[in-house]
Amino acid sequence: MPTPSDLIDARIAELGDWRGETLARIRRLIHEAVPGVVEEWKWRGVPVWSGDGIICTGETYKKVVKLTFAKGAALDDPAKLFNASLDGNVRRAIDIAEGETVDAEAFKALVRAAVALNGAKKKRRQGVV
Repeated sequence: MPTPSDLIDARIAELGDWRGETLARIRRLIHEAVPGVVEEWKWRGVPVWSGDGIICTGETYKKVVKLTFAKGAALDDPAKLFNASLDGNVRRAIDIAEGETVDAEAFKALVRAAVALNGAKKKRRQGVV
């Protein structure tokens, strides 16, 4: 039985183009930002990274790699990385098209902020504030 990490490896390999390269780079940045991040495979084929809750998903479409942050609307985004799903009350996304890159340090800061927010919400639910 393949692990979620194996399935993400396979997705990157099967794409075999800029989308696979982009997803692999984003995955590396997430692991750099949060050593020990949990990789999951949900909703019949969506890579998900979690730390005390979902950090973000990594969906691949024909024209973009979409990174949807589960609680993105609650995160500060000083580098203005979020460029999609801006109207919702909860999620925010970063769409990366072919030839585009994301500022690595700003992205890692956003990932760390998402984990911190998840951890704070988890503590509140457990009554440990």
